[in-house]
Amino acid sequence: MFTTFSANGLFSGVFGSIIKAMIILVLAGIAYAVLKQVIIRATVSSKHLNKGTQQRIQTIQSLLVNIASYVIFFIALVSILPEFGINISALLASAGVLGLAIGFGAKDLVSDIVTGFFMLMEDQVHVGEEITVNGFSGTVEHVGLRTLKLRSANGDLHFLLNRDIKSLTNHSRGVMQATVDLPLPADIDVEKMIAYLEETCRKMKHHIPAIVEGPTVLGVENINTTETVIRVYARTENGEQARVEREMRKELKMALDQSEFAKVSAT
Repeated sequence: MFTTFSANGLFSGVFGSIIKAMIILVLAGIAYAVLKQVIIRATVSSKHLNKGTQQRIQTIQSLLVNIASYVIFFIALVSILPEFGINISALLASAGVLGLAIGFGAKDLVSDIVTGFFMLMEDQVHVGEEITVNGFSGTVEHVGLRTLKLRSANGDLHFLLNRDIKSLTNHSRGVMQATVDLPLPADIDVEKMIAYLEETCRKMKHHIPAIVEGPTVLGVENINTTETVIRVYARTENGEQARVEREMRKELKMALDQSEFAKVSAT
């Protein structure tokens, strides 16, 4: 009779622990589902955003969901183990020592992830933008939590670890500057030439829609015994500066060829 009672008590204890563990897991699953929806709603991506911004939001969203899942199910595990007689204190102490050892070995990886996270949070760069980083220039193909992929003009693909990024220049934000230097004969009448170029620039603006401001004749940039260099400046739409410079050279050259001045070449 005593043996039967003990067996029933043991069965009841194990069964009770299993029931409690299942309840904890169900609650953890519900908490995870709710928190996941909260994160998704808080970081919802609009169709009106560009591809780079959408990717940044999706990366942050995925990261936050993963962190939430680790935290919730770690708490659930810590709550379940004591139900089966497992000493949590000793387990946590062992895990702490192991985590410390792994932490020392993975410090570079952690540095990459932390740096990548702040790059995304601070909106420093998007896919498709033109940047210069650590002396490399090109188009961004991927922005991740560990690496940044940069395609140079000659087709080379550079993989840059986030922790190695010391300086980053983004060439694709806001209006850009287009500059054309006109080398003219040294003995040219500068005042008449500037007046003529200013009139040409006023007409040129209507021929080049990508110009946001200008063109403006800044004046004499350089002078020597053989030539006088006059600089013309304009502000352009993002990514259009190279094309605008080519169009400005063509327009200025055509205007000079039709003027009373000697024919010159725009460079």
